[in-house]
Amino acid sequence: MRTAAIRRDTKETQIELTLNLDGAGTSQIATGCGFLDHMLTLFARHSDFDLTVTCHGDTDVDYHHSVEDIGICLGKAFTDALGDKRGITRYGQYLLPMDETLVLCACDLSGRDYLGWAVDLPAAKVGDFDTELAKEFWLAFVRNCPASIHIRKMAGENTHHILEAVFKGMGRTLKMAVAPDEKHKDEIPSTKGVL
Repeated sequence: MRTAAIRRDTKETQIELTLNLDGAGTSQIATGCGFLDHMLTLFARHSDFDLTVTCHGDTDVDYHHSVEDIGICLGKAFTDALGDKRGITRYGQYLLPMDETLVLCACDLSGRDYLGWAVDLPAAKVGDFDTELAKEFWLAFVRNCPASIHIRKMAGENTHHILEAVFKGMGRTLKMAVAPDEKHKDEIPSTKGVL
């Protein structure tokens, strides 16, 4: 099974996260930040990954530590679940439209960390969520699941739509990248017939 369970305890956050790369897109998310809950639920649904996240963070300060540390945990979970990455497709890309918004996501599970973030966000906040934290989330992810990820806004005026397209698009991109390569699918342990 390509699964992982991560626990992180710091002065700022206490996080428990589980990931199943060969799931059905089910999720139980309780981060203490409603907007991030929404984004991670959509990420799981569009990736078909099963994902649970519980976070108790210093949200009386702001959401920064919670968002960054959840990104760290998700990256570590991918690293653990993928193991030596033998037999995976490795590359993924998705162009996701959402109303007036168009977002391009691409990744290479290369073992080298790079985030190309070209996402202009019109609003500084969605509800009480600081929108700049979306970049911090994906930066934390690539540092802990070393990958080259590019996220680029091609069009968009509504910040909620833009960020929703980012998380949906990254779900579909990573689903593609972790899928077994048809030529090497027998090298991946227990993928429950993903292809």
